[in-house]
Amino acid sequence: MSSARRTFFKQAGLGVGALAAAATPLLADSATPAGRPTRSELLAAAAHWDELQQQAEPWDTSWAQKITGKYKAMFDVPEVEGGVGVMRAGIWQRQYADVLKAKPADLSTVIVIRHAGIVLAMNQEFWTTYNVGKNRKIKDDDGKTMRFNPVLPRPGQEPAGGAAGLMLDTLIKGGAIALGCGLAFRSVVGLVQKQDKLDASAARAKAMSMLVPGVIMQPSGIFADVMAQEAGCVFVNAV
Repeated sequence: MSSARRTFFKQAGLGVGALAAAATPLLADSATPAGRPTRSELLAAAAHWDELQQQAEPWDTSWAQKITGKYKAMFDVPEVEGGVGVMRAGIWQRQYADVLKAKPADLSTVIVIRHAGIVLAMNQEFWTTYNVGKNRKIKDDDGKTMRFNPVLPRPGQEPAGGAAGLMLDTLIKGGAIALGCGLAFRSVVGLVQKQDKLDASAARAKAMSMLVPGVIMQPSGIFADVMAQEAGCVFVNAV
């Protein structure tokens, strides 16, 4: 575990020992600064909107009605960065429970996975099948290509100690709302389309089947960010 991440967990009050088992999944991302798409990327996303509107399934925004807790927070995760953006949501829940004696029903947690961070919304099968680490040039702390999604248990392994409660699947099962950016998702579909030589519709359907169960796709991450804030969430720049 890098010194920066040791400091992060110490400041979070978890201690390095409790998170020792998470040291290998916490991997660095070599992407550009968080949340800063280029002008050409934004123009391409805007052009892609009409295509998204033609998708078969309607957008599900019913999640906003579930933001009813006394404490509401939305964690914006635009980069991979070892998964710390997602993990901060779990740390917040734990600290509010310990310090403020908040019950699970008191906490409304929203995690918006967007921009380059969209691959965190994909399961381990997707990561290994489509070589996400290699294709996205994501390295671990040893400089090696990352093989697995850092916010999910590794195949055949369960995270030990405090790390278990910080994984995306566990957070969702515990009631957290996880939202994916529909515009960023087109890059995921592109990986499937290129490798499997499928048309766009078939590639999208296959990519959707490999989402982490419980992740709800939204028109865009910014759409989800704003809607969550309108529902009363405090905005947290998690990465």
